[in-house]
Amino acid sequence: MSETRTHWAWFALIGLTLVTLGFRDRLDWLMSFPEAWEVPLTDWLNAIMAVIIDTFGPFFRGFSSLMDHPMSWVRTILQSTPWALTIGLLMLASYAVSGVKLAIFTFFAMFYMVLIGYWSESMNSLALVLISVPMAVMIGFAVGTAAFYSDRADRIISPTMDVLQTIPVFAYLLPILLLFGFGPMVGLIASILYAVPPMVRNTTLGLRRVNEEVIEAGTMAGATAMQMFWRVRVPNALRQILLGINQTMMAAFSMIIIASIIGGTSDIGWEVLTQIRKANVAEAILAGIVIALMAMVMDRLTAQAATARAPDGGDEPSFAQRNRYWIAAGVLTIAILALAQVFPFLKSYPQAWEFYPAQAMNDAFNYVLVEYAAAIKTIKTFALFYIMLPVKSGLEQTISPFSWGFEFTTPMKIGFGVVMSGFVAYAALRDRINLAIGIALAAILIYFGITRLPWLSVAAVMVLLAWQAGGVRLAIGTGIGLVFLMVAGVWPETMVSFYLCGIAVLLSFLIGTTLGVLASENDTVSAFLRPINDTLQTMPLFVILIPFVMFFKLGDFTALLAIMAYSIVPAIRYAEHGLRGVSPQVIEAARACGCTRLQMLWRVRLPLALPQLMLGLNQTIMFGVAMLVITALVGTSDLGQEIYIGLNNGDFGVGMVAGIGMAILAMIADRMTKAYSRKGQAALGQA
Repeated sequence: MSETRTHWAWFALIGLTLVTLGFRDRLDWLMSFPEAWEVPLTDWLNAIMAVIIDTFGPFFRGFSSLMDHPMSWVRTILQSTPWALTIGLLMLASYAVSGVKLAIFTFFAMFYMVLIGYWSESMNSLALVLISVPMAVMIGFAVGTAAFYSDRADRIISPTMDVLQTIPVFAYLLPILLLFGFGPMVGLIASILYAVPPMVRNTTLGLRRVNEEVIEAGTMAGATAMQMFWRVRVPNALRQILLGINQTMMAAFSMIIIASIIGGTSDIGWEVLTQIRKANVAEAILAGIVIALMAMVMDRLTAQAATARAPDGGDEPSFAQRNRYWIAAGVLTIAILALAQVFPFLKSYPQAWEFYPAQAMNDAFNYVLVEYAAAIKTIKTFALFYIMLPVKSGLEQTISPFSWGFEFTTPMKIGFGVVMSGFVAYAALRDRINLAIGIALAAILIYFGITRLPWLSVAAVMVLLAWQAGGVRLAIGTGIGLVFLMVAGVWPETMVSFYLCGIAVLLSFLIGTTLGVLASENDTVSAFLRPINDTLQTMPLFVILIPFVMFFKLGDFTALLAIMAYSIVPAIRYAEHGLRGVSPQVIEAARACGCTRLQMLWRVRLPLALPQLMLGLNQTIMFGVAMLVITALVGTSDLGQEIYIGLNNGDFGVGMVAGIGMAILAMIADRMTKAYSRKGQAALGQA
């Protein structure tokens, strides 16, 4: 579609939307999707699941019982190993891959679990990770290899991985629970399913990136197909594969609490859930920090191992040099086991030595809550009445004497329309047609609210955006996804999810990119932000929600803040990474041309960092959608709430339809941002 025809299509759509809204009292079928057009998908899905359970239920439960043995063995080993030995071996591994700094960090991070009395629970959670990660790695490596060798397999595997990564975990907890029964093994299986996709993607990517010259050299040397794979492709793809293992491990850690929901046991995830249910804010945070610290330690270890350089060629090292860390581990094990016989605290840390500051933290929270109650209420009221409700329900419904202090009279409404029309006309006269279209759409959205717009108009806007971004295929895919949401009967919930996630993503991206720019300009800001980002990204989602609930109670504003806290991290990281990655030669050339610091940022660095910025937006959206399910706990009436209803009622159909709906939103956003990123790069000559 040419640019001129696209502009005409936009103006026609805007005009039809305004006409529809003008006659909304007579066009109910356009304002709300007719129930008569909906399809009973939930009933069909429930019937299919009932057949699967009757047919394959005994097999799945038998597999669950079989997996109980290695889980019990690993737990027994970790629980019987002295805490000092476990920490010592992890410190040695940290020193081996990165040096003294990581070893020191590992000590303090792991000793925190001992100090606050959560060592036993931490080891039970670590057992879940140590079992689920190797299994996920093996499955992911095999599936990723199949996707590399077979285009037909890749066409099946790629969308399957998309679905597994974008459907909220809670949506497929119910079928796992129905098939495998309740218990620790169910949590293990859920962790494996969630952790497989990163390994699949990194394996396929790594194998595809092997240099063709290396492949030709292997072929000329007479390597067989098996030798080519194991001795040429895999070694050259090893760094990417190790990064896949890193991401798989992080995914497994993020499942610790969720696994405890359906496989409750005496681990740290169950401790967090217990404290959340008791509304013990400080206790839940202290337990949540354990998961964050374990994840940080394992992340640093695996990430450093993945990026470590191979040793330079030289003299052949001796046996002792090659195996020095294994020898050190053996000596350390013997020494600590011997010392533990003399000093029992090295095996079992005395309870009297523990430090548990929960009461002091709760007192501090309560002090802030009481002393700053007026400020907290003002912040919530301002955000709710002046930002959130106008987007959700429109100025037409929001402005009132109660909320804004005055009535939204007819002259004011006419004045709003005239002012917005003036902005549109001015932009059009300046030949800024895309800006004019954007202003018109924003004016309609703010005046009427996203949940009160005609369903056909919203769908048409999404399809037209997809057409502009990626052409016919993306438009058709978007249209099919939106039709599913309509006929499945979850369109109203979809619009609430869209409004809540949309505001959170927009604010997160703007604030996060700004912070990323500052971090790229100042090493002190970067050093300050890094541990905050690490904590927010590794802290369990449930724990992120707790302080916001304490200060702002239940409601959409609390959900908004929790989504922002989680989804702001990729915006910061990708912005800083992209800006710092701009070629120094380009910077020097711009300086030689006399660019000021501001011109350097807006005209050189930001355009060249566009791919990373768009990737940051993409990941911000993904993180926001992931958090939507968690925020349903604070009373949002969106797709996340539908998933909880299905989980609580044992209704597979309701939960799965809502989960697929969230996956559709995530995949549409993913494809669109990637398509617009490619267009932007092409316009800048970076394609």
